[in-house]
Amino acid sequence: MRDEEKDQRGRPGWPRLALGALSGVLAGIASLAVAELVATAVRPQSSPVIAVGGASIDATPAAVKDWAIRHFGTDDKLVLQLGILAMLAVLAPVLGTLAVRFRRVGAAGVLFLGAVGAAAAVSRPDSTSFTDALPSVVGAVAGALLLYVLVGRLTAVRRPAASASDLAAEAAGDGVPASAGWNRRGFVLAAASAAAASAAVGAVGRSLNASRGQGAIASRNKVVLPSPGSPAQPVPKRAGLRVPGISPFVTPNADFYRVDTALVAPKVDATAWRLRIHGKGVQRPGTYSFDDLLHRELIERDITLTCVSNEVGGSYVGNARWIGVRLADLLAECGVKPPSRGGPADQLVSRSVDGMTIGSPVEDVMDGRDAMLALGMNGAPLPFDHGFPVRMVVPGLYGFVSACKWIEDVELTTFDSYDPYWVKRGWARRAPIKTASRIDTPQPFARPKAGTVMIAGVAWAQHRGIDKVEVRIDDGLWQEADLAAEDTRDTWRQWSLPWQAATGGHTLTVRATDRTGAVQTDKRTRTNPDGASGWHSVVVTVD
Repeated sequence: MRDEEKDQRGRPGWPRLALGALSGVLAGIASLAVAELVATAVRPQSSPVIAVGGASIDATPAAVKDWAIRHFGTDDKLVLQLGILAMLAVLAPVLGTLAVRFRRVGAAGVLFLGAVGAAAAVSRPDSTSFTDALPSVVGAVAGALLLYVLVGRLTAVRRPAASASDLAAEAAGDGVPASAGWNRRGFVLAAASAAAASAAVGAVGRSLNASRGQGAIASRNKVVLPSPGSPAQPVPKRAGLRVPGISPFVTPNADFYRVDTALVAPKVDATAWRLRIHGKGVQRPGTYSFDDLLHRELIERDITLTCVSNEVGGSYVGNARWIGVRLADLLAECGVKPPSRGGPADQLVSRSVDGMTIGSPVEDVMDGRDAMLALGMNGAPLPFDHGFPVRMVVPGLYGFVSACKWIEDVELTTFDSYDPYWVKRGWARRAPIKTASRIDTPQPFARPKAGTVMIAGVAWAQHRGIDKVEVRIDDGLWQEADLAAEDTRDTWRQWSLPWQAATGGHTLTVRATDRTGAVQTDKRTRTNPDGASGWHSVVVTVD
């Protein structure tokens, strides 16, 4: 045996170890390709990467989630998936290298990773069957067999005769004798075949996944939103200020923030979608189709939504025109009464098709505010990322206690008897949106020229309304900003203040006062458990 194939102690040399690592990578790719193909027959959410990613999100502490959102924004899910793939890219060559000496151990490592994926898949809240484990199991078996075969080409023995001990060592898969050679041509052919087969399987899986979503896409394309029975009032002309750098009054759908736990936005076929209303105090349980909702009287409202993960001065807030069905009307039809009228349920638990559960106070949903099951956003059917075919919108409440996307079930219960997803993870049961304001321009560390500089931004206190916005330059007195016209108390309000900027460094700070007279607090808190608070400041240098 040449030195490059075995070292002086009879161990495989670097060439074979490198090819073993390659074998591990090929086995990993094959495993994922087969798993994705099987997932198209089960359901896309059962694929190992999505299942493990979802389980990772569930197990991640709130502080880590906030960190990911702050640093990666709406790309946090992509970063998570890439992280999972990177971890597999490290483990695969390690298992392949190990298999050069211990074939069965390497193959068993692949099977163990498959077991992890299977366990994650069946543990997901939207999992209803052990068939969700099949993609991970079948993929792992395929990967383990491939690794065993490829490493077998590296350890195939070619000698005139073999001793009983040599044959026993080879049969055990615990390495090969010092006099053994290996089948280079066989390995190259097997590796090339495996790579080609994995590419083909992957292509078929991607094609089937794409076709599986075509029904949902077609159903959305066919939706024609009717004219609302209760249209939104025209937005006042002065609701949107013409100040460069300020957020537009209406946030385009493509720019609207997305924060949820779904690694891949569900694509739900509206023709097959159903909503069930049931639970405590529901005298007449109901089931509704998308067409049932579409043909009811619809309301159209401008409503600003805010995510509880929005840090002070953050971007997870947006304003849109929503069209949908009054949720209170549906509940009343089912015989539901709020607690103030003797109803036994004080919590409405909404469930998404991906298993997410969100709890909302029944009293808030039925107190006369424009809580709705939204079907459209800014004049179009809901985008898939924002909950098509139907989602909840409740003005005045943070999204984690109100804005259930891809909703399919509404259960009336009590706060004492059930904790939804976020409450189990330490977040508040009730979370009205806090009065907040933000400076959009000038941006942090900007270098405006001396002279008149326009300071501008937005403020919000949904369902209460904004009454005043004030700006402070350095440690000076608070100056009242000019408020844009108010659309409704459920939308944010733009503001501006011309500032005679002097050369040097300056700190600009903003605070808002809502219509109840409450002034935005300067006490700085984190997002957990019920939303961030504090004044937003930016530092600029005037040239």
